[in-house]
Amino acid sequence: QVQLVESGGGLVQTGDSLSLSCTASGITGWYGMGWFRQAPGQEREFVAAVSWSGSSTYYKDSLKGRFFISRENAKNTMYLQMNNLQPEDADVYYCAAKSHCDDDVDYVSDYDHWGEGTRVIVSS
Repeated sequence: QVQLVESGGGLVQTGDSLSLSCTASGITGWYGMGWFRQAPGQEREFVAAVSWSGSSTYYKDSLKGRFFISRENAKNTMYLQMNNLQPEDADVYYCAAKSHCDDDVDYVSDYDHWGEGTRVIVSS
């Protein structure tokens, strides 16, 4: 079965950069993957997505140019590079993976597998 494990979260200061990783195991075929984030009491929010080959990327509009998603299938790993972090970026970040091929990428129900999350804390 598929397992996704996030890493790279931690405490940073406003303006710092941080890179998250998501390592997958049990993958039998490569499909789109994405990152979401969630604060207590709020809906899980789409952050970014990447196609199976890494050739297409998608971002929450307000994060374009500041967050960058990529993947390296040979290492079973997806990345999220976060630059110029702000207090509003502090959340638990979740890795997600599809098990089918389509163009729906920005909603929780579009994905079939989830990691347990990694927390990002941004201090002023």
